[in-house]
Formats: sequence, structure tokens, C-alpha cells
Amino acid sequence: MSVKRAREVLGAGPLAGPAELRRAFREAAKRAHPDRKGGDAERFREVVEAYRILQIAPAPRDRVGQPPATVSRPVAASPTLSVPPLVAMAGGKVEHRLPDGRRVKIDLPPGLRAGDTVRAGEAELEVAIRGDGEMLVRGDDLWITVKIEPRLLAEGGRIGVDTPLGRRVIWITRKACERGLIRLVGQGLPARGRHRQGHLFLRLAADSATGDSAARAQLRRFAAAWAA
Repeated sequence: MSVKRAREVLGAGPLAGPAELRRAFREAAKRAHPDRKGGDAERFREVVEAYRILQIAPAPRDRVGQPPATVSRPVAASPTLSVPPLVAMAGGKVEHRLPDGRRVKIDLPPGLRAGDTVRAGEAELEVAIRGDGEMLVRGDDLWITVKIEPRLLAEGGRIGVDTPLGRRVIWITRKACERGLIRLVGQGLPARGRHRQGHLFLRLAADSATGDSAARAQLRRFAAAWAA
């Protein structure tokens, strides 16, 4: 199979980069999968073969409107950019180390999701959102573990919670205690492009320690800065 034919099979243009090829492959594979209505095993194998060919094909030329590269080959960075949940939600500057040892600063927009792509020099990086166990992102939603007194967790009551949008006073019902979960509608990751506005989920856990975790301390600082 030629490179031209491979791009036709995936529906990818001649200037498609790695992230665009991955997206094109996923869509083509879904349509061709034999387990789906209208799918076909032979067409599915052709999609897989086309993607394999394009993965090892020479990189496309610079896109129209972009400045030409100043070196003979693009500088390749790590294909993944790992960001914490709060930066994914509100945006901000992060640093990324290139293979040659140089560090570059990237200004990220709010509302990033896992799988989105950003530019770092000549490299295109795929966003990965790292959690720490007490704060994580699932799709469009932000999940935070909230430690509360065992009595409140058993009986319900009113609590104050620091969220990325500021401090919230929440009434916990007995049903919420039984589920161990509260949803705050529309207080997750902001809408961006094709992504919808997310929700904030609070996972309730008994507070068996007196000290604060680093994630909770960071969240309080973030909430205070947001409210200022």
C-alpha cells in the first residue's frame, strides 16, 4: 500500500501530523470494525495497515502559514505533556524539557482535556492529566476527595469545601453519605471547543488524620487566589 493510498483509507490530508493521524485512525477503525453495523474485517485490516504505513512515513512538510523550520529536522520533544488537574481546569504556564536538555515554557489555555494537543517549539504534544489520588480529571469532570468528620459522614450535615471556584458551603444528606458522593453541576472543567462544561464530583471520606495533604493545601491556595 502506498502512502497516498494509506492517507485515503484514513481520510487524512497530506499535512496531517501525528495527533491528527491518531484521530483519523480511531474514527476509521470505529467505522470499519467488524463488530459494528456496516463494518468489514477486510476493510478493518486495511485501516490498521494504512496507519502502520503512515507511522513510519516521512514527516509532512510545514503547514501553510507556519514559519519554516530553522533546522533540517524538527526538534522532537516527549510526545506527552503531563499537567495537573488545576492547570487543566484554569490554564497557566508549565515547563517542558526537550531531548536536547533545553526547557521551554508553554502557556496553556483553560479547559484542557486528556488527548488535546499543544505546541512546544516544533513539537506537537498530547496532553495527559495526572491525578494524585485526591484530585483527578475524568473526561470533562473534576473529582476531589473531601475528608470530613466520621460523624458527619454517618449522619449528614453542613460542611465547607474549598473548590477551584472558591469555597462552597454544602449540605450533605443521608443519601449522599450512603453513596459517598456529591455532584456540583457545572463546576468542573470549563467548556472548550467540542468539550462540554463539566461537573465537580466530591468523594466523601472519613477524616482519620489531622494534617492536610499537599493537594488540599494547593486547592485552598488556588481557591483563595481565584476569589481575590
